[in-house]
Amino acid sequence: MSLAPEHRAIYLTGATASGKSAVGVHLARILDAEILALDSMTLYRGMDIGTAKPTADERGGVPHHLIDVLDPWESASVAIYREWALGAIRDVESRGRRALFVGGTALYLKAMLRGLFDGPGADPEVRGRLEAEALAVGDAAMHARLAALDPATAARLHPNDRRRIVRALEVIELTGSPFSALQREHDRPAPAATKVFALDHPRPTLHDRIDRRVLAMFEAGLVDEVRRLRSAPRPMGSVAEQGVGYREVIEHLAGEADLPTTVARIQARTRQFAKRQATWFRGLAEVRRVEVGPGDDAEALARRLAAEIAAD
Repeated sequence: MSLAPEHRAIYLTGATASGKSAVGVHLARILDAEILALDSMTLYRGMDIGTAKPTADERGGVPHHLIDVLDPWESASVAIYREWALGAIRDVESRGRRALFVGGTALYLKAMLRGLFDGPGADPEVRGRLEAEALAVGDAAMHARLAALDPATAARLHPNDRRRIVRALEVIELTGSPFSALQREHDRPAPAATKVFALDHPRPTLHDRIDRRVLAMFEAGLVDEVRRLRSAPRPMGSVAEQGVGYREVIEHLAGEADLPTTVARIQARTRQFAKRQATWFRGLAEVRRVEVGPGDDAEALARRLAAEIAAD
């Protein structure tokens, strides 16, 4: 049985700060592949430091796709990302090369592996009423209502993610069923031949990598990056503003926290984010865990992965 394009692709994922980008470049060279970013924040132009977007030097001459395709005031749904990604796979394969996804946005990974369930079509009357309620009572109250009706969906949505919270409540009203239950009915693992790898560091090691990365971001000019984005002719959209690190720096610039507190908050939030990522990856049967030891550099890991891919 021939595989669909999204299942012919190779996926390299893992928690934030696990070293995916560097391993991905080495692996792409070995496989004669091009890299497709599996990341919801590196889609944004100008958001470079806070997203740990690989620089031109770090890309090592390997073509990268699905990076810098949105302005910070824009947003893209998972469905739109999947459409772009499928087009990018076809483009890469037309050149006789392999498509290698590298990134840690678990929702994007799941959408590529298992497709999407969008639920019933939008109902303008219901959605308009819910959006008006969100404006009146606030996002936190709407998130709390969703948590009472559909805890599983509420748990994976940020309390400020108004668009998705409203959509989940809309689906409940239209179908009488939680969105998460409808998604489970639709959910099927990808074919066993699909190659999905997740880099897995011991927790203390990962936390140390996260803390050091955050410090490096500030040294590289994260505060100036956020200040520049905020002073642009068009302000950052709500999705971009909620990115890990960006929200905390925005609060710092507003005088709500000093710099040391801001750094500590970003480190803590990033560690929490990494924990949620690990939970997602454990929940996907397709993911093969790749244990990373203290002596494993990026090139060695890439050679190990390439050998496993060749042996399949």
